[in-house]
Amino acid sequence: MESSRTVVRAVTAQLVVSRTYSQPLCMRLRYDPADPYVVRAAFFVHSDEPVEWVLGRDLLADGLKGSAGYADVRIWSAAGRGDESIYIALGSSGGTALLEVPVQDISSFLQDTQALVPRGTESGLIDWDAELAHLLPRG
Repeated sequence: MESSRTVVRAVTAQLVVSRTYSQPLCMRLRYDPADPYVVRAAFFVHSDEPVEWVLGRDLLADGLKGSAGYADVRIWSAAGRGDESIYIALGSSGGTALLEVPVQDISSFLQDTQALVPRGTESGLIDWDAELAHLLPRG
């Protein structure tokens, strides 16, 4: 689903619990040009309130081609090795989650975001004066 201002995609991911067991979960990806470097990923587990992570759009794109990220967020693709999945590892003080997502879902979502805001043009959408006003002390 796409509007003139945002791209939203619902994806079925697998929460990898062990080598032999995974659990399906709904993941919603959202891209808003008002925050052009960011993809918001909401995970719906067993509550009405989703768990939301903020991911870099470039990080997702880089993860399609190889291994990307470090520390709390790591993404890598298994495409080309007979597996058409992308893996997203999310870590926090509360633990770690490993998600398996179809490459095609991430790829088509990113294509839609890039049709809205091509990679490399994100900075032209940021109101730098407003951002600086938030960072600088008011006197």
